[in-house]
Order: sequence, then structure tokens, then C-alpha cells
Amino acid sequence: MTFTLDRRGFLRSAAATGGLMTLPGLVSMAQAQDITPGGTLRVALNITPSVLNPMLLRLNSEYLLAEMLYSSLTMLSPDMTAAPDLATEWSASADATEWRFTLREGVTFSNGEPLTSADVVASFTKLLDPETAAPGSRNLGPISEVVADGDFAVIIRTATPYADLPVALTYPTAKIVPASVIEADFDSLGQTPVGSGPFRLVEFIADDRAIVEKNPDYYVEGQPYLDRVEVRTFPDAAGAAAAMLAGEVDLLTEIQPTDFARIAAGEGIEGMRTPSGRFLDVVMDCTVAPFDNPKVREALSCCVDREAMVELVAEGYGTPGNDSPVNASYAYFSDAPLKQYDPEKSKALLAEAGYPDGIEIDLVASVKPDYRSAMAVVLREMAKPGGWTINVKTMDHPTYLDQVWKKGAFYVGYYNMQPTEGTIFNLLFTSEASWNETRWNNAEFDALVAKADATTDTAERSELYAEAQKLMREEVPALVPCFFDLLGARGQNVMGYEQNPRGANFALHKVWLEAGS
Repeated sequence: MTFTLDRRGFLRSAAATGGLMTLPGLVSMAQAQDITPGGTLRVALNITPSVLNPMLLRLNSEYLLAEMLYSSLTMLSPDMTAAPDLATEWSASADATEWRFTLREGVTFSNGEPLTSADVVASFTKLLDPETAAPGSRNLGPISEVVADGDFAVIIRTATPYADLPVALTYPTAKIVPASVIEADFDSLGQTPVGSGPFRLVEFIADDRAIVEKNPDYYVEGQPYLDRVEVRTFPDAAGAAAAMLAGEVDLLTEIQPTDFARIAAGEGIEGMRTPSGRFLDVVMDCTVAPFDNPKVREALSCCVDREAMVELVAEGYGTPGNDSPVNASYAYFSDAPLKQYDPEKSKALLAEAGYPDGIEIDLVASVKPDYRSAMAVVLREMAKPGGWTINVKTMDHPTYLDQVWKKGAFYVGYYNMQPTEGTIFNLLFTSEASWNETRWNNAEFDALVAKADATTDTAERSELYAEAQKLMREEVPALVPCFFDLLGARGQNVMGYEQNPRGANFALHKVWLEAGS
């Protein structure tokens, strides 16, 4: 059994030795001599990618596939900064309201058409069109206009200053597709991908497999190193784990906490663990009873033993949450004393809210990932002494997405870390959030986030985001009991793969298989 050193640990080691070290995922000249091109990487998933249109993605499995087939203006590095993709460089006006992105020349789409600024303008116009209903489009920032500046540059203007724009453009749905396809038949992207990514689609069978092959025209010379990637979908996490242990697949990007130690101990397998801002939350609809009363939400918050939740649900592979989606993985995290388990206070608050006999309510949890339902059950037991009778209702994931997500009054959500505080707030918790599940609609919170997003003063931004986090801890639009480390596994012959704390970026074009494997 071996473990991949996470990025922070790697940096600590470098500092301790005083030596020059190459971060994982970056290839030095010496390392480049050892890269063996070719071969097929077999990847296991337990949630099937069901959407191929890159602007309509919702799931990590869909992000993985789209990342191989398409390119964006920028890509997200493991340190949460923007790196060049189709844009080679960018600059901003002094007030960060106008950005110029220089495009890479010589890029071709899989249909043979050359990339120009017209494709970028058409892609963002379509992506930002409300009729497209692109998930997460709000996370691209306050974009007001995208125009061409010659054939190989674009100008992006924002309604307010927005220093995070290059990072925001790494959002998984912000892919660039040909203008001709958008104009002729946008819906065709749901069956026939047309992108400029490192791979091209060979076969896609829903609930079974996706096969991609190397794009010989990819803009990075020599990449991707692999000839093919086979993405196999298993009905559940147990099936994917069994395939990894049997040597039938080479990479598991996601592992349930309960399975990690067992899989990492497998012969020829390396376990991977990286701290992250990924979290489960308990969504409460703040517009309907009983959760329209802040005292009820606070009462439930008192029923969470957060350190125990990390041990019981995350198997110790995580950190306690404090009812804010921001943890120490973020640049502007504002620490505060951890809320304590206090069921007596919960009962008192419920009585003040008009529920002296407690509350009985149904809590819905998807069966994927498995620890959604595990957290629901743990919360049920923790909350009993506090006056809560919680009936846990589980359902399959497609039904959950169709009937409960963004519609239900009380359910368990699951979210990746975002690159910045503003992007996670604007994804879930502002009044205009892309996925405004809680319908908290707090004007003070909205103003804090908007002002923080707009300022380029880091001290002011830190103060504003801290106030936003404090308001969430006090008002509790959702419970955030704990955060989860990213857990995965790779065959020891798989080289160049690095976990990205964001949890939605995979960079398989940088992966190769060790010679002789």
C-alpha cells in the first residue's frame, strides 16, 4: 500500500529539504525522458455521464468526459489558479471590468474547422442566454459583453469589477464549440461532440462505457500521451471498487470513505488523498414551514456533533463543517469556534418557535454517493434528543435529480469545492444563485458577496467574505456538518495523475502508463 503525497505535503517536504522539486502534474525535462506514450487507460465511474452537451453538464462524470473532448479559455490548476488553455494570455483594465484574452492560433475542432474569436463569442453568447439554462452560468461572473478583437482575441466586459474572471472561466460548462454548430443545430451536441480537446469520442453507451481516442491535432505537441481512454460505468461504488482490486481498471477518481483503506491496500494500487472543500449539506427551504423560522434552522444546527460526523460519515477523511461552504482550503476562510452539540438548546429553540412537542419531518437522500444516506441516518440519530423525529427517505440518483434536487424542502446535497468563495456563494446561496436550493434570499448576504466579488483590494475582500461566512453560520440556510477529502486510487503504473482539490478537473491528457505495463 502506498499513498500519493498531497500538494501541501509535497511543498512542506520541498521546504524542509531545501531542494528543488517539481510539483506533481508538472513534467521536468528529466521526467519527460521517462514518459512512455501510448496505451489505454481504464477509468471506473459509478455515476453514469448522461449529458454530452458541454454547456448542460451537472455531474463529475460528465465533467470528466467533457474535459477530454473540449477546451475552455482557461483551465484550473491544482492550486486553484487559472492556467492557459485556448487563451495563451490575458490582461485587465485597472478596474477589472474589461479583459482581453489572446487566443491560441492553429487550433482545430474535431469537425476540421479552425478556432477563431467568432467561436468564443458564439459560445459565451449561447452559454449566457437564459433560454439555454446552462447549469452554473452564474458562476462565470457578471459578464455583460463578449466581443471579438480580430480573429485571435476577445474582449470580455463585466458589469462590475471582477478580478476572478480568469478563474471563473474554468467552470466545467464554459467550453468553446464552433459557431457554425451553435447556429445550425446546438442540440446536436447532445449526440455528437464537436470540440478541440485532447481526445475525440469513439463510442458512448449510456450506463455502460465511453471510449475516446487521442486527438492527433491537439494543440500541445506530444499530448495526450495516451492512445485511448476507456471510461466504464458500474452500477455502484462496490462494483467499481471490485474492478479496481481485480486489476480490471487503472483509475478510480472517486472512492467511498468506507472503502478507501481496503482499496489502497490492494496489490499494485496507490491510494490518493487530498484535502478539499467538497461537502455534503442538509438543504432547508427557507420559504416554507418549519424552516422559514430561523430558530428552527438554528435548533437543527445544535443537533450536529460535527467531529463525530467526520468520524462516522467521512471515516476520518475530512474536517468538521460550521454551516458555511467555505473551509481552510479557500483563500479567504474565516475561522470561528466550532458549533457544539447541544440538544437541550435545540428543544428550547423549537419551543420558542412554536414546536414544544418537537418536529417530525422527512429527509430525502440520494443513494449516490453512499455517504449521503449515511449522513442522513447519523443526523437522524443525533437529532432525536433535540426534539426531532427525522424519517430518512432514500432514492436512486436519477429520480433524486428529477424530483428533489432544487425542488425539495429538506434533503441532502453534495457539492464540489469551487475555485473561490464567490463562486461557491453564487452557485448555491445568493438570491440569484444558479442553484438557489435554500431560497434563503438574504439581501445583506447578497450585498456582502457582490461587494467582495467586485473589489480588487484583498484586505477588503477578506473582511467581506468573513462577514458573509459569519452570516451563514448565524442564519443557517443549510447545515454543513463536514467536509470530505478527495479519495481515489490508481494503478502503480499510472503516472502523471494529480488530484485537483476542486474535484471536477482530471487532466487525463497529462497521464501516461509506465513502460512495460
